[in-house]
Amino acid sequence: MPQALKFTLKTADEVWIACALLHRENPGRRDFEVKEIAERARREAMSGAYRHALYVHAFQHCVANRAPDRGRYRMLFATGRLTRRLFRPGDSYHPSRQSGKITPIPEEIPSQYRALLEWYESEYASAPIHPEQQDSILALRGLGKEIWVEEDPDEYVRRLRESWE
Repeated sequence: MPQALKFTLKTADEVWIACALLHRENPGRRDFEVKEIAERARREAMSGAYRHALYVHAFQHCVANRAPDRGRYRMLFATGRLTRRLFRPGDSYHPSRQSGKITPIPEEIPSQYRALLEWYESEYASAPIHPEQQDSILALRGLGKEIWVEEDPDEYVRRLRESWE
């Protein structure tokens, strides 16, 4: 039986908790289907009755690398059309979500789930991102910088412009 809540658990926090539980229960998995996250939240019954908004939050509202339509959360990261994982610092995100919440506020979630926040900080968020999980464009940052070490940018542009005439 779930503990009686003294506050209303936010749907986004419930989605984050469900995804964090899935990651801890399945350490070998990279990501989870949106329906798995919603189902895990339903089984946990954190808010009592199942909320249909859980699926929409896991699909759209909490997803850092999707354009927001309401909330600006950065709690999940879309690894595919219907697959998600927890957001990590360093992941790319939609510019409109820059100030979005990444994890629940400890005082706003049931006490039995607060250890997930410590796990997230100490293990999940600090773990190196595997190459297949990196944003392919951002992974190019710094590539070839040794070519330009002794090149003055203004001089380079001046030489280019001379060749136009």
